[in-house]
Amino acid sequence: MNIFALLMIKSISKKLNLDALGISASLLCAIHCAVLPLFFTSLPLFGLEILHSKVFEYGMIAFAGVIGSYALFHGWKKHHHKIAPLLIFLTGLCFLILKEVFIAKELLLLIPAATFIVGAHFLNFRYCRKANHCHINDCDHDHLLS
Repeated sequence: MNIFALLMIKSISKKLNLDALGISASLLCAIHCAVLPLFFTSLPLFGLEILHSKVFEYGMIAFAGVIGSYALFHGWKKHHHKIAPLLIFLTGLCFLILKEVFIAKELLLLIPAATFIVGAHFLNFRYCRKANHCHINDCDHDHLLS
């Protein structure tokens, strides 16, 4: 990889707000979980029988988990050094997994799952914005100000 490509990747990654991406992925997951049952229950009216895809459901949970964990770990390691957002996020992921196990309680488990996950990203975002200090070589707050 040439130097130009490396500089482009670094520039793009600085402009990418990982918390915004994590919140977006969580909200898309919540919308998916709320709308999909309505969509599937209407399909028999058209003669179509489709069931939930467990592979897709767990894939969405894994997708949200990877993005969220990376964003929150980055905020913890490089900026605010507070573990609360990561613990809140992991609680939300546990609710998402429980939602897949206890299908009858899906909506009751989805609401706290989305609340915890979005709340964790919001808290991480606030902590990163408040971190106006810098350590010798492990912080990069310049990209937060732009």
